Amino acid sequence: MTIGIKIISEEQLTSTNTYAIKLLTVEKPPEGTIIRAGYQLAGRGQPGTSWESEKDKNLLFSIILYPDMIRPDQQFIVSMALSLGIHDFVSRYVPHSAIKWPNDIYVKDDKIAGILIESSTMGEKIHYLVAGIGININQEKFVSHAPNPVSLKQITGKEFDLNKCFGELAQDLDNRYSFLKYDKTEEIKKEYHKNLYRFGKLSGFSGPEGAFTGIIKKVDDDGRLIILKGSGEIGHYYFKEVEFVL
Repeated sequence: MTIGIKIISEEQLTSTNTYAIKLLTVEKPPEGTIIRAGYQLAGRGQPGTSWESEKDKNLLFSIILYPDMIRPDQQFIVSMALSLGIHDFVSRYVPHSAIKWPNDIYVKDDKIAGILIESSTMGEKIHYLVAGIGININQEKFVSHAPNPVSLKQITGKEFDLNKCFGELAQDLDNRYSFLKYDKTEEIKKEYHKNLYRFGKLSGFSGPEGAFTGIIKKVDDDGRLIILKGSGEIGHYYFKEVEFVL
């Protein structure tokens, strides 16, 4: 087991990612070390966003990884693997879950989990990668301006044991990360696309060129979303360059 080999638990942190990155400046924790918090004072989502979480209601943690088997320009494969791990966990309890590019987990059209990845490279190697994960488990009311959050409890009506969920999720993440260690990257790519939100379906988008319709054809190794537009053109988009119009 790699992910979960060491667990640092805190009742409250500013951000588990911030804690992990500061820790890396003074020591090199074992790969797979998890920093878990019951509450984050300034939980972070993707750049420009925050992550809302009620105290002791959800799972909030960061994983320290050293994926030196992956080139820096191909590190999106790590995001794919971790997204699949979370998808495996969510799918155990609810149907109709999918990975919304680049690495959010959706149940139908609502967001149940997200990943924030921060990394440091040295030459041709990834020095470290920190993956911050937030997954909504028992929260029943969301008060932020996030448009579509949802939790397992809201969907199922059941209360979940957070520690049990944490153990299961860590195992699912470890299982998917092991695919990379054993050079099964093509399997990860295949599974990622199989479970990609609105993959192969005509959808509405908004990009630099304005609103358009198109079909997702694939996600490149560098994380770019490839869309066949209704006009027949092929669009290549990095994160934040295009959004779904639901």
